[in-house]
Amino acid sequence: MAHIRNSLLALSQITDSSSELSAVFPRFETGPPGPGAGAPPGAGLTQRPRPTLSASEFNAKPATEEEEELTAEERRKLERKLKKERKKKEKQLLREAGISIKKVEPKKPAASELALAYLTSWSENPEEWKFQKTRQTWLLLHMYDREKVPDKYFTILLDYLQGLQGSARDITVQKAEAFMKDLDGSDTEDPNLLEKCERIRQVLQLLS
Repeated sequence: MAHIRNSLLALSQITDSSSELSAVFPRFETGPPGPGAGAPPGAGLTQRPRPTLSASEFNAKPATEEEEELTAEERRKLERKLKKERKKKEKQLLREAGISIKKVEPKKPAASELALAYLTSWSENPEEWKFQKTRQTWLLLHMYDREKVPDKYFTILLDYLQGLQGSARDITVQKAEAFMKDLDGSDTEDPNLLEKCERIRQVLQLLS
């Protein structure tokens, strides 16, 4: 009986060892017999390929609904972020290439251009025109200067002055009278002064 028990125990150990070896080493399947009797050992065995995964497939996570479907606001934020990063990269490349980056600011119109445009708008587009004290002050201050207010604009300005009221009208008359007094006391034939004097007379005649 002891002899039989020892045999069964040995058989059990051999079975367990076979199971462990099967788990470690790949399984082989018997294929068709090789040609001839002198085929090398293992020629009739075919190894079953083991499945492999790429790195991207191994690390891939199932996409959630939030990742698959972005809202319009999230999409805009993402686009703005990418745009900023792209501009930052472009500036960095330009600096590395030794190219200076200068921000070109649009040229602002001069005060004279704005004032004359204001006067033109009053004449040609009265429905869209809006009163601007700053533009009117500039016109009253420089209206006797032919270079700053050309003749074609001065003609329009005379029509504009007809509607001048209140303190602005009174101050304009006072300044015109003071200018005329100074010019009358001077004996000059300067064309610019003569032109200025003529404009002052027209303004006084209009507002007095």
